[in-house]
Amino acid sequence: MKGVTVITHPLVQHNLTRLRDAQTAPQEFRQVLGQVAALMLYEATRTFQVGATAVATPLAMTRGWRLRREVVLVPVLRAGLGMLEPILDLIPDARVGFIGLKREETTLRAHFYHQSLPEDLRPYEVILIDPMLATGGSAVAAMDLLTSLRVRRVRLVNLVAAPEGVRRVRQRYPDLPIFTAAIDRRLNERGYIVPGLGDAGDRLFGV
Repeated sequence: MKGVTVITHPLVQHNLTRLRDAQTAPQEFRQVLGQVAALMLYEATRTFQVGATAVATPLAMTRGWRLRREVVLVPVLRAGLGMLEPILDLIPDARVGFIGLKREETTLRAHFYHQSLPEDLRPYEVILIDPMLATGGSAVAAMDLLTSLRVRRVRLVNLVAAPEGVRRVRQRYPDLPIFTAAIDRRLNERGYIVPGLGDAGDRLFGV
């Protein structure tokens, strides 16, 4: 699919299989999800712009590189929290915003219950984090909010996506880069990804 990068790195796919396994307990699930998130970040940030800078090593001056823009990480609560800390380990200076969305089980519509974000996102590189891209409702709602805050540079990082969700996001935000470890077969009647890995939030926290 245009604009969608499926990350096929062997370690990503190996650990995705561990996450799919219904026997993987919450503690292991949290650990492995963090490992996958860190690996995926390398691909998701590949096109970040850098600027040259001078740096003094213990032996001499040399040229180095720094990110041109600050980064804002935006996990979608609650499942996105499982991917946040490992990414912060790689970008420790990043700011963190939060979007809380809850899906109605009957209508499958996403409703906001929390948001904490900079008032103007124009200066930043924004990474929107949510393990599952199922119906696409949460991703579109989150992007609508980010757009209202004048975001200019944003990319969406998901662990697993459904074709229906990808199509819905692409219809509304055709230029949004999407990074995922897998595009699965379909959604079931409850809006869950098949084969997927279940409810990521439930598996992260055990409830």
